[in-house]
Amino acid sequence: MQLRLPWSTPVTPVRAIDIGGRSLPVKIVRHHGARRYVVRVTSDGLVRITVPRRASVAGALAFAQSQSAWIAREWARRAAAADWGDGTRVWYRGELHAIRCTNGQIACGPALVKLQPAATVRAALTAHWRLEAAAALPPRCVALGAPHGLVPARVVIGDQRSRWGSCSARGSISLNWRLVQMPPEVADYVMLHELVHLEHPDHSRRFWRRVAEVSSGWRSAERWLRTTGSELF
Repeated sequence: MQLRLPWSTPVTPVRAIDIGGRSLPVKIVRHHGARRYVVRVTSDGLVRITVPRRASVAGALAFAQSQSAWIAREWARRAAAADWGDGTRVWYRGELHAIRCTNGQIACGPALVKLQPAATVRAALTAHWRLEAAAALPPRCVALGAPHGLVPARVVIGDQRSRWGSCSARGSISLNWRLVQMPPEVADYVMLHELVHLEHPDHSRRFWRRVAEVSSGWRSAERWLRTTGSELF
């Protein structure tokens, strides 16, 4: 099972919508559990609309038009965030840090990274954090599971775009490197969520009861992921 971002479900072909004189690509996501329309703008400028399973395409596009002012603001924010530079604020360990670029070096929180020729600031910091995730997250995951008898076959780090983590049928856990950008307690919840899938491979009531046993703050962690998680992309 996988702990996915809230908009990661099968989609219809890409369409387009006019927002402020700019044509933006749109994907309409049909979700069987959706009770209302939800619109998001992804990091690559895509307008993603989650709709109930039987909703019409016309209804989804009309809803997006009704949210055009918000979409325009969010698109502009995403576009500005695509290229990191001096002063850009990014998440690390649950706090927003301003990037400082001086003399070929990048400072962000405790990180001090050398900027290689032809590399972007974002690529340099991302590479640094991926190495940190590879070193820190697997042992942390194992340590979190041990008191509860939850022992993964292995823990690997990935660059997933639609989920925070997953647990395979063979007991292998894959974690998104972006967990190092979250508050530590939220990252711990993601790992515990996947560890519980070692016992319960679905999201049944038994699964959520077990999650509540091993992670007392799981509800607040879920709220952070829903409200802030998309900013990590």
